[in-house]
Amino acid sequence: MGLQRTKLLSIQSVTGINTVGIYTVGVTPTAGGVGIASTTYLRSVVMHNTGLATATSSLYIYPDGVAADGIAHTAYRMARVDLNANETFFFEMNYPLVLVDQEKIVVEVTQPAEEVGGAGIGSVVNYQILGDTDI
Repeated sequence: MGLQRTKLLSIQSVTGINTVGIYTVGVTPTAGGVGIASTTYLRSVVMHNTGLATATSSLYIYPDGVAADGIAHTAYRMARVDLNANETFFFEMNYPLVLVDQEKIVVEVTQPAEEVGGAGIGSVVNYQILGDTDI
């Protein structure tokens, strides 16, 4: 299999308080139109809060067999950050994280801690996944 430099996924918008699986290796078609993503090399994830208030955004990597069922599993959390309105956060690694068959990228938008302020409700956080895949 050849490594394809392609757009893994279009920008994914998550509205309000929500937990969503946005990418599953072996299931999700690439946005670049080259086919279903197999082994994926995750380099970074961009998170941007387009909402009017602060929201907490989290990134998870679920192993095969764990369902993205709307409830986040903190054991698989890679990053959690409070994003102010119009703020952008880059989650980057020095070396790509290798994802194989049925592993998932899951994102979550929640209400921030009381001392931070913000409701989370009505927030829209955009996610962009950057990396490469075998096709």
